[in-house]
Amino acid sequence: MKRHIAFERLHNFRDLGGYPGADGRAVRWGHLYRTDSLGKLSPGDGADWERFLGLGVRTVIDLRYPWEIERRGRVPEFDGLEYHNLSIEHRPYDQAAIDPDVDPWRYLADRFAEVAEDGVKELRAVLEIVADADAPVAFHCHSGKDRTGMVAALVLSLAGVAEDDILADFALTELATERFVADWHAENPGRELRWPGYGRAPAEVMRLFLTDLTGRYGSVRAYVGDRLEVGDDVVARLRANVLEPWPEP
Repeated sequence: MKRHIAFERLHNFRDLGGYPGADGRAVRWGHLYRTDSLGKLSPGDGADWERFLGLGVRTVIDLRYPWEIERRGRVPEFDGLEYHNLSIEHRPYDQAAIDPDVDPWRYLADRFAEVAEDGVKELRAVLEIVADADAPVAFHCHSGKDRTGMVAALVLSLAGVAEDDILADFALTELATERFVADWHAENPGRELRWPGYGRAPAEVMRLFLTDLTGRYGSVRAYVGDRLEVGDDVVARLRANVLEPWPEP
């Protein structure tokens, strides 16, 4: 199966299938996708739009701020689509303007920690939607990097995926960094890109975040239960939904 799905306008569309999870079962292929903004798509795009529709996605979770959606658009409407805007980040910042002297990976991990504390209501809703979706799900932010990476880490962790695989999945976004930087320059002519970490997603960022979260709550599962107040029933449904079915006896 193919993890990276190639689009002209999307740079970071990936299938989360295949990672070994709980009870010896792997994450289902073709059911859970992470991506950069689906607002880049248009029915007039031809191959891109047909390729997206062909994946059978019926639930889209947009993790961006409402003002980002207003400025850059959202996934186009189509029959059968369930669209949810759940802005998990509550403290906006401009990555292009970050002080180049700060530790970039510590800085990003600290922003993830803020989202984990600020976005409780929205993160709970995301996990409940993933748990109950009866068709393929795609979730995204702007670049499919930070907010999307954090949600992917939570979902995969609850599905029993090992931390090393979660870190490796996060770091796959590095393959799209050059395109993110090129897009930024095209959208911001004459402006200086000050931060050398722009568009980067090394595994160390997610390692720091998960280490901090575990240090505070004991585990990702404890964070989800104690802080997000997501019960065992939701976690059980999520696992049943995103993992391969039990083999026939």
